[in-house]
Formats: sequence, C-alpha cells, structure tokens
Amino acid sequence: MSGLTGTGTLLRLAARRDRVLIPVSALALTALSVGSAQATVALYTDPETAMAELGPVLNAPSTMAMYGPATTTNLEGLSVFKTLLMGAVFVGLLAFAVVRRHTRVEEEDGRLELLGAGVVGRQAPLAAAVALAVLATLVTAGLSVLGFVAIGFPARGSLAFGVAWTIAGLTMTGVTAVAAQLTSSARGAAGWAVGALALLYLVRAIGDSATTDGGRVLRWFSPFGWASQVFPFGKDRLWLVLPALALAAVLVGVAFALLERRDLGAGLFASRPGRAPAPRGLLSPAGLAWRLSRGGFVGWLIGFGVLGLVFGGLVSQVDSMLGDENIQTMLAQMAGVPVDELLSSMAAVYAATMVRFMTVAAAAAGVIVVLRLASEERSVRPEAVLAPAAGRTRWYAAFASLGIVVTAVLILALSVLMGVRGHAALAAAPTVGDLLQGAAEAIPAAW
Repeated sequence: MSGLTGTGTLLRLAARRDRVLIPVSALALTALSVGSAQATVALYTDPETAMAELGPVLNAPSTMAMYGPATTTNLEGLSVFKTLLMGAVFVGLLAFAVVRRHTRVEEEDGRLELLGAGVVGRQAPLAAAVALAVLATLVTAGLSVLGFVAIGFPARGSLAFGVAWTIAGLTMTGVTAVAAQLTSSARGAAGWAVGALALLYLVRAIGDSATTDGGRVLRWFSPFGWASQVFPFGKDRLWLVLPALALAAVLVGVAFALLERRDLGAGLFASRPGRAPAPRGLLSPAGLAWRLSRGGFVGWLIGFGVLGLVFGGLVSQVDSMLGDENIQTMLAQMAGVPVDELLSSMAAVYAATMVRFMTVAAAAAGVIVVLRLASEERSVRPEAVLAPAAGRTRWYAAFASLGIVVTAVLILALSVLMGVRGHAALAAAPTVGDLLQGAAEAIPAAW
C-alpha cells in the first residue's frame, strides 16, 4: 500500500464532517460580496458620482492599507473595493480551518492513530485535508463569480474577482499544511498559520500604502498583494493565479516532506518543557483559563488596535465620504440618530457607528473564549482540574467571566485608539471620553 492509500475515503469523511461549515461559509461570503456590490450599484447612478464621493476616501493611506488600492474607476470595480481583500482573508481563514481540523486537530485528539491502524497511508490524511480545502476555496470563489454574473456584471471581471479569492485560499492551504507539521498542538499550528497570514497582509498593506516606487514593490512579496493587483473589472489579471498555484504546490510539497520526518503526534519543533513549579497564576481555574486564552486575546487586541488607528485616521475624510444623501440616511439608521444630528456632527456619528460595528467582532472574541469550555471538556483536561476542590461552578465561571472581560477590553481599546488618532487628524473629532461613553453603551450588547 502507498502513502496515499485511503485518501478518497478520508476525503469523503472530511466532507461529511464539514457538510455545514463549508456550504454556510461559502454562501455567507458570497452574500457579502454580491450583496455589497449590488447595494453600491443601487446607491450610485454613475461612476463619476461615485468617484466624486468616494475618491478622497479611496486615496487615503489608511484606506489603502486596510482594503488595498481601488481596482478601477468604473462602478463595478468600486462596488467590490471593500470585499475584495477582506473576503480574501476570510477565504484564507476557511482554508486554514479545514486543513487544521483534519490534520493537527485529528492527530492531537488521537483519531488519526485509530484511522492509521486500518488501510490508510501515512500521507492520506494530509492529502484529503488539502484537497477539501482547495475544493472549499473553489466553491466559495465560484459562487461569487456566478453571483456577480447573475446581477449583470461582466463575466471576465467576475472571474477575476474569483481569482483574487482563490489566490488567498490556495496560499493559506499550503501555509496551514506546513504549520500542521511544525508543532504538536492545534493551538501551535494556528499560531504559525494565522501569524503568517497577518504577516503577509501587513507586507501587502505597507506596499499598497507606500508613496515611493521602492516601497510599492513590497506588494509583490505577498499573495494578498497579488490578490489586490488582480484588479477585477479593470485590468483583470487572471494570470496572477499561476504564482499562487506554484507557491501552494511548493508549500504542500514541503508539508509532505516534513510529515515523513516526524513521529505521529509530534511536531518538527519539540514542545518546550514547562517550569517544574507551576506559576501561582495556575493555582486557580481563572488563572488556567487566562493562560489558555491569552495568545488569542493578544491577537484580537492587536487587530482591534490597528483598526482603531485606521478608523481614527479616516475621521478627517468623513465629510467627503458622507456627502451622498443615501449614505447619510444609511449611516444615521446604523447609528440610531436623526439625519439632522448626523449632519451636525458627522465625525462623532461616524466614530460611534464604527464602535457599534466592531462590537459584533468583540462579541465573537468573547464567544470563542467561552467555547473553550467545550473543547477542554472533549480533551478530558478538566478532570484533572476538578479532581481537587476546584468545583464545576468555579471552572465554568472562570471562562464565562474571562469572556466578559475580553469583550469589554477590546471595545475599550478600540475606542481609546480611535479617539487619540481621530482627534490628532481632526480637531472636531470626538474625544476619547466621548468614545468611551459610546463604548459603555455598546459593551452590554456584546455581553
């Protein structure tokens, strides 16, 4: 039997287990991209009006760092400006989740050892995970292409949009395949893979927001830079999928080579032994909950900090961004204020709206912390915690209270940084105190 024996069977098993995750994710991302594009086209009657309203915002360095350069000046290109790279990140995260779940997570839980006792080759689980991640990427990108064509967008430009998303999915498939071989834990693999995604996005952001030709070269060193340079409904550089295919093939090849050089259940990098005496912080369920969640919390905090600075920098462009009556009405509804109040203090309402919008993400961070209860219980680790006098109530309360704290800290950090950066960019912008008052109103909703 070869190393790939049983790949087809494992692929069907993985697809069966992800029969909800992949379709729901693909449909949600399609609804995001196509729905956003359709709303933009309905908002503006012609590209000249759209560019007059959006031009100053699109050319702001903070906007280009976050979303990349505008793909083109026509209405179709402007309508996919925000969802091109943001959607590519989510497609990359979907590929990451699929590969990690069916490789490192299965190995950590001991299920791959059980499967390996049957007629299953050593390379089959990794091959099946990679194949399913590529399939999920193609399905998600393909549905968006069909959606754009269905609302009347040009077919070639729609295909170029799908190519941009495919680049991200293929890249993260290869990156996660390698990351799954490096450490012996699913959390470690997630750290390597998501860290690589953040680094690639940062390199792209620096390149896209650079003001010199030398700085702009950096965008070509990141697959997310390739995605932004596809320029759907403009230049339509479909050929940029080729370097992504080559990179993914190399990374997957490296992953298979590393797989043969490590033991089952282990990683290429040996786990570091902890200190002989446990830190005092681990003597309680609350300390353990924090220790298990602090890595993810730091990542969320960095992300919210960056977004706070970006949103704060956009405050100075808010007047030009909100010049259209339809946008004013939409933003007033989101902020829950009359249009007259919006016009009297656009910067304040814009900032408050961004805080409320990010409240959803902060709530997601809290949900992830609380869900750690379920994953810990599946790993049987709470048995060791509950054996002494810890108590099930204290164990539950440790994660529930930490989720509440994490949610509040993220919203407060976003508000403070947005207030500091916004007030520096525009004297009339809301102060840190104003935004903290808005955060105090948003935090209970996240809880």
